[in-house]
Amino acid sequence: MTEASSSYSSSSKKRPRSPNDNDEHPLGRDQICSSLEDNLTFNDTMIALQLMRTQFPKLEKLVVQPFVLQSQLYSSVKDRTQVDRDLESFKKDKVLRIFKLSSGQDDHAIMFMDDYLKQVAFAIKRSGGEDQDGSEVFEWFERYVVPSKLDVSINQLELCSLLSRGGDVTDKHITLLMNAGLLTRQLIDPNIYWFAIPRIGPILKGLSQGRKEILSLLNRKKYKEMLLSSLEKTKLRLSPLDTRFLLRDLIGSGHIKTVPTPTGLLARITRY
Repeated sequence: MTEASSSYSSSSKKRPRSPNDNDEHPLGRDQICSSLEDNLTFNDTMIALQLMRTQFPKLEKLVVQPFVLQSQLYSSVKDRTQVDRDLESFKKDKVLRIFKLSSGQDDHAIMFMDDYLKQVAFAIKRSGGEDQDGSEVFEWFERYVVPSKLDVSINQLELCSLLSRGGDVTDKHITLLMNAGLLTRQLIDPNIYWFAIPRIGPILKGLSQGRKEILSLLNRKKYKEMLLSSLEKTKLRLSPLDTRFLLRDLIGSGHIKTVPTPTGLLARITRY
């Protein structure tokens, strides 16, 4: 299988292109629309991110900007060490943000910064926006917290310190941020907050259910395997997410491995 070529060098000093830098997409139409087997692995982290962003499932009545699971990225770029280095570089350049997800201990989502800011704006509007008492905190969050704190979490002292650049911070301000879905409190330590992707709950439910359904399907097969091309076309009953999205995740997390055969790649269960 031929790996997709790339024009972006990881060692380049130029700022990586985000998907919204202009309207011309860096990937060809054939790459965007072709099968998972034809576009399973890449040499380049940014190209892989851009492709998977275009393939993010479109769900009815749910407004969530595209994101990529870190496990999906691991399934698509062979050198995981390089992936981690690239992600750290992109994060420092504020090209993207990484989020800890509640769907699994090792689950992380990657969202381009432009998409995240759109999601934040939509969440603020849905929560009542400037019509709420204390709504000034949303501007403080966007102006002082988002560009300054790039980690997946923030402690309460640092959060209040950054927000206080805009004005006096109260418990009501923190509650507004949580109610809008911008922050979630860590269960183990209530003084730590996770940065969150607003309105992501239904997708996380679909992710959990879809994983189980695909693994159960493979587990019922005699040899615990199927051709990847056939599995990709399977219509899931329990998850609104498309199978390709879930297969990239399961391959990257090590639950499924791919095995080359003369008739195509086999998807074989490794742990259930």
